[in-house]
Amino acid sequence: MFLKSELSWDVIIHAEKLDVEGVMLQKAILIRLMDDFAAEKASKDLGYFMAVTTLDKIGEGKVQKHTGDVLFPVEFSCITFKIFRGEILEGVVYEIKKHAVFMRCGPVDKVYLSHKKMADYKYVPGENPIFMNEKMSRIEKDTVVRFIVLGTKYMKAEKKFQAVGSLESDYLGPISQNAV
Repeated sequence: MFLKSELSWDVIIHAEKLDVEGVMLQKAILIRLMDDFAAEKASKDLGYFMAVTTLDKIGEGKVQKHTGDVLFPVEFSCITFKIFRGEILEGVVYEIKKHAVFMRCGPVDKVYLSHKKMADYKYVPGENPIFMNEKMSRIEKDTVVRFIVLGTKYMKAEKKFQAVGSLESDYLGPISQNAV
C-alpha cells in the first residue's frame, strides 16, 4: 500500500558547499535530502521510501563545532510503500522451487508462496518447472499472481521487507503470463 508520510530530518551541508545566495543553499539542501532519502531505503514503520513530494520547511542552520558543517532541520512529505497482513497484492514470479514460488511485489523482492498455501496447484518438474492445477492454470516464471499477504518481516540490516503469501481465498492466483 502506498502511504503519504510527513517527516522531519536533519540535513548536513558540508562547509565547502555553503553559498551566500539562498537559492544555491536551498538547492544544496534539497540535493542532500534526496541523497539521504535514497540511502535510507526503508524503515520498519513506514516501509520503502519511494519519493519526496514536497519540501515544506527548512529550519535555521546550526554550525557543527569541529567540522564547520551546517545542520538544517527540514520537514517534508513523501510517498512510502509498505505491505500489510491481509492485503491483496500482485507479484511477479521470478523463481520456482519444488516447495515454493518466489515473487517480487513493487520494491519487495522476496515474497514467499509455499506450495501448502496454493492447495489446488501441483509441482511439475522439468527444465522450466511450473505449478499447475486441474483447470490447467499455470504458475511459471514471469507470471503475475494475485495473492493475500499472510505476514511480513523487516530485515533491519538490509533495510528490506520479506513477505509470506497465500492463494487460499477467492479470486487469487495467476492473472497473466510473461509480465516482464
